[in-house]
Amino acid sequence: MATMEIVYIVVRQGRYSRRMKLLALLALATACAAQHRISEGELVARSQTLLDAVTAGDKRPWQEMYAPDAIIFDEKGRLMDKKALVADIEPLPKGYSGAIKLVRPKSHIESDVAILSYDSDETEEVFGQHLSARYHTTDTWLYRDGRWQIAASQVLRYYEDPAEGPADVARYPEYAGTYALAPGLRATVSVADGKLYLERPPRAKVELVPEAAGLFFVRGAEGRRLFRKGPDGSVDAMIARRNNEDIVWRKIPTKP
Repeated sequence: MATMEIVYIVVRQGRYSRRMKLLALLALATACAAQHRISEGELVARSQTLLDAVTAGDKRPWQEMYAPDAIIFDEKGRLMDKKALVADIEPLPKGYSGAIKLVRPKSHIESDVAILSYDSDETEEVFGQHLSARYHTTDTWLYRDGRWQIAASQVLRYYEDPAEGPADVARYPEYAGTYALAPGLRATVSVADGKLYLERPPRAKVELVPEAAGLFFVRGAEGRRLFRKGPDGSVDAMIARRNNEDIVWRKIPTKP
């Protein structure tokens, strides 16, 4: 006989003691809680279903697994509701193929709330050319009205270095020197073994890796460094550019 049937008999029949009835009600509450309990494995399986549906353009799982009042912030910086999210799911164009795999999941699960945080490894083929990207997602699942659904989701894309370009080593001596951002705040650019380096105490010296002529990046760091020339044709500033905004470090003229 099922737990809920036993509880029903105990509670309805008066010959049982008050203690027995309390124990029966406790068993009923435990049984109800067990019915909607969810595991990390189940969350991962449902999330992988959503990811598989992306490349196929299948809106159905997204319609089913997101709550009507869900709040979504995607990797492109868009704040969306469920309607906009589902509308955004479209099949890959002709000549495109790909897959997304959920990896490194971590969860925190309470009675009616479950948080799943994980990485998504995406691979894509565009007319025979291979692309890859990594994302991190945190979903908050709620148990309401007899079902688990995602009520909030945030997706971030991992930063990746740009492709390294050819080095114009002959111009490196033009960039070398000391640059000032404010009184007492200086940075030094130097050349060693055919490479360009930036040092800003107390930070460690880092290599400025060429991306294009006069444009550099630091491995593992967002942003670019470029060198500006003044009216006389000589370098007069180093520009730190991030999110299309510039911070100008002015070059300190060397004494003759």
